[in-house]
Amino acid sequence: MTQALDARKGNVAHHLKVLREAGLVHIAETRQVRGGTEQYYRRTARQMVVAEPQAAGTAAMLAAVAQELDLSPAEPLLTLRHLRLSPAKARELGEALAQLVDGVDEAEEEPEGQPVHGVLVALYQQASPASPTW
Repeated sequence: MTQALDARKGNVAHHLKVLREAGLVHIAETRQVRGGTEQYYRRTARQMVVAEPQAAGTAAMLAAVAQELDLSPAEPLLTLRHLRLSPAKARELGEALAQLVDGVDEAEEEPEGQPVHGVLVALYQQASPASPTW
């Protein structure tokens, strides 16, 4: 894992400790290997909502999604579309998207053993283009 992240083992261990203490991941499995113990982590939440996205965190999340897309055995659906919306329509669309994602409760999901699918939803307003400074 540290090679894929191009990060030092100590840095990864530190950040995993922080995530564990925050309750965002837990140890899912341990294995004894060559005199040591490997720990495998799993996220604790089924859904993650980023309330205040920042560039570094957003880049890390999108990189993780890109890696999942690359490894997906099925053809993924990935679409980016830009829409002109009033603030009211944008709010309405945001609420509809949230309902769509939140609307699938655990009772509707297939039983254990079925493939897990990821859903990434983003609605954002593009920054206005810079006006010419001549």
